Amino acid sequence: MNDEFGAAFAAVLLNDLILSEFGDKSALAAIKAGEDPRKVWIAICVASDVPKERWQGRNTPKKSA
Repeated sequence: MNDEFGAAFAAVLLNDLILSEFGDKSALAAIKAGEDPRKVWIAICVASDVPKERWQGRNTPKKSA
């Protein structure tokens, strides 16, 4: 999250962005409740309009299908 949003804004999103996919919990609450962090990250990306090509991380090459 820090790579995409910067440390300060990533912390805000983690604590304050409410994700309907996880019962209207924050990302942090969803992870603490046992949700897969990867799925939480994808939900954050969708909610924050992160381009799909960056969902794997900025420096992570895409895997072939």
